[in-house]
Amino acid sequence: MTKKTIIQKLSILADAAKYDASCASSGTSKRNSVGKSGIGSTEGMGICHAYAPDGRCISLLKILLTNFCIYDCRYCVNRSSSNVERARFTPEEVVSLTLDFYKRNYIEGLFLSSGIIRSPDYTMEQLVEVARSLREDHGFRGYIHLKTIAEADPALIDAAGRHADRLSVNVELPTDESLSSYAPEKTGQTIRKAMADVKSGIDDRKDAAKSRLIKKARPPGFAPGGQSTQMIVGADGTNDATILTTSSRLYAGYGLKRVYYSAYSPVPDASSDLPPIKPPLIREHRLYQADWMCRFYGFEASEVVSATTDGMLDLSIDPKLAWALANRAHFPVDVNRASRRDLLRVPGLGPKTVKRIIAARRHGRLRLDGLAKLTRSIRTALPFIVAADWSPGGLTDEAGLRQRFTPPPEQLSLFA
Repeated sequence: MTKKTIIQKLSILADAAKYDASCASSGTSKRNSVGKSGIGSTEGMGICHAYAPDGRCISLLKILLTNFCIYDCRYCVNRSSSNVERARFTPEEVVSLTLDFYKRNYIEGLFLSSGIIRSPDYTMEQLVEVARSLREDHGFRGYIHLKTIAEADPALIDAAGRHADRLSVNVELPTDESLSSYAPEKTGQTIRKAMADVKSGIDDRKDAAKSRLIKKARPPGFAPGGQSTQMIVGADGTNDATILTTSSRLYAGYGLKRVYYSAYSPVPDASSDLPPIKPPLIREHRLYQADWMCRFYGFEASEVVSATTDGMLDLSIDPKLAWALANRAHFPVDVNRASRRDLLRVPGLGPKTVKRIIAARRHGRLRLDGLAKLTRSIRTALPFIVAADWSPGGLTDEAGLRQRFTPPPEQLSLFA
């Protein structure tokens, strides 16, 4: 067999990494090497793009250490029985690539995942070695996100957290039953145990940082960007209501920064019980919108789920509007008197707009023209609000209100 070049390996393993959506660089501590030793930074502007909370675009080298795998998860293109071209980096090659790409201003950090080779512990050791070498041998101060292997020894997870900005443990599928069916080598209990270990490490470091006994000493960091996970959508028959309920429990139980929803991509030589086509991308988008409702708008997962039909989110309208249409008794809301919580439930009003409304109404009663300057979605909000010079009257309870927000039917072209 011909030995592959670095460029050939990069082509294979960068492409294989595209299926992992849990790639983000937000929330970590600020570090840079300006005026200090080492190289790299978690700040600044710049092959994968993620976004920081302030909107900055962060470029990351996103690769697998290897796409060889001893597991045979049926939904995974890199499963052991899959007939795909395989490649493997050494830790030294990943370190060299990361440094070379950074010095050429291609990237600002690294997202590293891997198939399982030999054993979970051996693979996790390889991942940790990449992060350790970058930090200790080369003084790399840029962003590092490591995919954590759930079955690995907790000591290795602890070592990963000392070097990485963020860790992620993928739950893979929404229910334990689906995981057992499609990935028999994995268990939900093991995955949640790994998540708990990461959360414990983060909490321990936070407690140590607050301790008076070591007030003058700075404890070693542990995954300052927190942890995230990924859930595959559409590989099994799980509905959106169950997915959102599972996500809510993960956020509450393990302090996750983010749950990523990844639409299932059909894999070669798939078993007959896997769908032959991927689910509509809009389903993934609606799940993210519902997720944001729970994280930033004050909704409970049970409230979002209550507006679904057969447990599935409406693909024609966003879930917040669907909830408002199903709960019209809560409306209209007076923008000059309503609480922040009630304003956030109005379709078309987001956290930034609500903040502007609350600030503006301190100086006088808001009229419709003033409100239009604070949001670009004023037409969406109109049936659900009262302003100084506006009342929706019977519009809020109009039977055909939903049709105002759905696109008109379109005749498909025979030759499209």
